[in-house]
Amino acid sequence: MALSAHLETLKTKHHDLDEEIRTTLKTPSPDQLRISKLKKEKLALKDQITLLSV
Repeated sequence: MALSAHLETLKTKHHDLDEEIRTTLKTPSPDQLRISKLKKEKLALKDQITLLSV
C-alpha cells in the first residue's frame, strides 16, 4: 500500500511540473534555464515512476 501511495505522489509531482512548465512557457519572455531545470526534474520523476511501476 505504501508503494502505491508513493507512486501517486510522484505522479502528482510530475503533473504539477508539467503545469508549471506550460505556465512558464506562456510568459512573454520565458526563463529558458528554469524551464530546462523543470524538464530535467520532470524526466527524473518519470524515470522513478517507471522503475517503481515494473
